[in-house]
Amino acid sequence: MGKFILKRLLYGFLVLLGVITINFFLFNVLPGDPSRMILGQRADITSINAINKDLGRDKPLVSQFLNYLNDLSPLSLHNQVNPKSYWYLDQQKYGFAIKLIPLSKENVLVLKAPYLRRSYQSKKPVSEILIDGFINTAILAVVSMVFATIIGILVGILCAAYKNRFIDRISLIFSVLGMSLPSFFAAVLNAWIFAFVLASVTHLNMAGSLFSVDDFGNGEYLDLKNLILPAFTLGIRPLAIVIALTRNSLLEVLSQDYIRTARAKGLSNSRILFKHALKNALNPVVTAMSGWLASLLAGAVFVEYIFDWKGIGLVIVNALEKYDFPVLMGAVLFISIILVIVNILVDITYGMLDPRVRVQ
Repeated sequence: MGKFILKRLLYGFLVLLGVITINFFLFNVLPGDPSRMILGQRADITSINAINKDLGRDKPLVSQFLNYLNDLSPLSLHNQVNPKSYWYLDQQKYGFAIKLIPLSKENVLVLKAPYLRRSYQSKKPVSEILIDGFINTAILAVVSMVFATIIGILVGILCAAYKNRFIDRISLIFSVLGMSLPSFFAAVLNAWIFAFVLASVTHLNMAGSLFSVDDFGNGEYLDLKNLILPAFTLGIRPLAIVIALTRNSLLEVLSQDYIRTARAKGLSNSRILFKHALKNALNPVVTAMSGWLASLLAGAVFVEYIFDWKGIGLVIVNALEKYDFPVLMGAVLFISIILVIVNILVDITYGMLDPRVRVQ
């Protein structure tokens, strides 16, 4: 088991290294001069050169990449003698930095928090921007997944219990539409129907985040109703998948021999369904949900943009509009880390439950 876990961790590290490499070179060949974005109309050659030197963009691309890896790595090489060097020890910059091994009179190996640079526009550390957005995105994703899981399993049970009946046929139609409906279109449609056409009934807002500003100047307050439409919209696709998986898996389990034996013993249909069949039918649902939760955490871009939900998706859109490359690079890396961690945990869980997986 230990060898299996180490192998999965190694695969995850290699994936992250590939993402970091592609991420860096992709955003460094895109058009746009960060120094001009920072300076705006005040841009002149002297100021541009000073900004590029401060950002480390006056060095060759390979050196910039090594600096980028040095910033990201928890174990980093820093120059503590020359403060103008791009590699230097700055506790304020990294949050914390602990000197470990002096390598020479100038260079020292330190342990620090990974540094994702600063935003070109707001000058805030990218890590702070992403953490603020991640909290809202995590709340939205978890609520969407809970909604999709509970409702999806209940409807899937009804579809299996009343196979080929009216509710089964309607649910199958909804599943097909839910899996094929683009999230951008679903967000616009839901906002128009529930927050515009039916606004007098639902009292929902077309846009808004978890906290709203009080009209009487009393600061911000928790506004949970703004969570309803984005969570419902984000949960449509996983809801459709959970319904289909629960129905098909439950029908497959109900056709097995031990279920027929239970019926022959005179057990009631409800007892057979909930006590014997359901727990064995939920394995594919749990598998699908683990992958969907990571995807929802990583990419609710369109939904957050339409509903102005201040999460990572909205951060990415705003950074794209302003060519804020450090925020975009940090967001891509942050999302990749989430996906890799979730996949590693799922693989390890499979390995613990099924020893056959470990030999693959």
